[in-house]
Amino acid sequence: MSDLAHKLLQALDKAPVADTSVAFPDVESTVMLGALKSLASRSMVTYETKEEDYWVLTAEAEEIVEKGSHEMRLLEEVTKRVEGLKLSDVAKVLGASGKLGQQKAFKNGWVKKDGDKLVASVTSTPEDTTADDLKTIQATGTLGDAKELAELKKRKLVNKVKKVTYSVAKGPEFALEIQKLETDLTSDMLQNGSWKKLPFKPYNFNAEGAPTAAGALHPLTKVREEFRQIFFAMGFTEMATNQFVDSGFWNFDALFVPQQHPARDLQDTFYIKDPVKADEPEDKEYWAKVKQVHQDGAFGSIGYRYPWSADESLRLVLRTHTTAVSTKVLHQLAKDPKPARFFSIDRVFRNEAVDATHLAEFHQIEGVIADYGLSLGDLIGFMNRFFTRMGVKQLRFKPAYNPYTEPSLEIFAWHSGLNKWIEIGNSGMFRPEMLQAMGLPEGMQVHGFGLSLERPTMIKYGLSNIRDLVGHKVNLSFIENNAAVRLDEDLV
Repeated sequence: MSDLAHKLLQALDKAPVADTSVAFPDVESTVMLGALKSLASRSMVTYETKEEDYWVLTAEAEEIVEKGSHEMRLLEEVTKRVEGLKLSDVAKVLGASGKLGQQKAFKNGWVKKDGDKLVASVTSTPEDTTADDLKTIQATGTLGDAKELAELKKRKLVNKVKKVTYSVAKGPEFALEIQKLETDLTSDMLQNGSWKKLPFKPYNFNAEGAPTAAGALHPLTKVREEFRQIFFAMGFTEMATNQFVDSGFWNFDALFVPQQHPARDLQDTFYIKDPVKADEPEDKEYWAKVKQVHQDGAFGSIGYRYPWSADESLRLVLRTHTTAVSTKVLHQLAKDPKPARFFSIDRVFRNEAVDATHLAEFHQIEGVIADYGLSLGDLIGFMNRFFTRMGVKQLRFKPAYNPYTEPSLEIFAWHSGLNKWIEIGNSGMFRPEMLQAMGLPEGMQVHGFGLSLERPTMIKYGLSNIRDLVGHKVNLSFIENNAAVRLDEDLV
């Protein structure tokens, strides 16, 4: 126990109540509080906290107390000279104090201008009320004249601080000697029964536990899991997405993306340097049908009518969308066509400039719904239900062009942080020439939609810049302290 705690007990032994501001004026309030809490935990003392505001002098004010106010010093220099003090000499004689005192001396009527000089306009030395007021504040911590106090504060000569003191009284277990309290109950104490006679430190049930060093799920992981649970609740099956590198055939050609499309340029797509090419697909019939659709047209399409290159189709790329995964799944579905729903959530890569809403690597949420008699209205209705479950209720749809869907729609959501509509996804109905080349029956339609994971996450967490969510500038406390998002139970 500290010496301060013993001194407190001795002070209480002489008086029933001790005021720490009187008994211990030089002890800081935080140090005093530590000693009081220690004694109070033993019920040796009780205490009440008292807070009051008082004023302290700034360094400039302390100089005024010692040497007089700026205006008084100026008056003294003016009266020393029979002909007055030249304006050009004020700064030379008094330095910065001269400039500070000149305005106040004019206001008080102590000096006046006489040509290029300052002369006294009073016959006797006035009271230096500024210095006197500061001396009062220095001694008492306050000033009775509120108007003068406000003036001193405006001149930045005083600052208000909070003073914390304590009124201390004897507790039920008061004693001059401080008994040691046990903090741990040991097995030996239980066996020999000594615990019955030993004093133990009481539990402080109001104390906060020490923060534990633990991992935290990233907001993207939390929102990703929420998306997964929504998909599962709506009858979807998750697709495998563990293949980041794919051929141009699955990433572009099977999706009816022409080989001269801008998306296949180096400035938009990352190509693999080694190895450069993939093997041809095992399904040679499907390979031939995709070539026919591109080069000559088929299944009601006139095609793109250009010489289709097998080498271009087999170039390896970092997948630019997870629709490459959906293409393979639909190709497998063609072997046993039936209504189905599939989804995937994983990373994709595009050679894009990084800005507030774009990264070169990001997550895409991919979904396909295969069934008979589907329409564009069904797709819009599904997207509204899906995002309502996410808590995103302000949606807009805009007609768009995709090589592999017709009709196509871009999906926009309102971002209150950016105060504008931002694109969060793309959708449409897969083209017949893409589906029938796989072997899917003519009457089966497929809805396809690709959604961003980062942008809905930004909306849910109120972020305006994607670099606050992903990258080296992310604040770790943001990741640790943000609670996991929750599904709306009424919608599941």
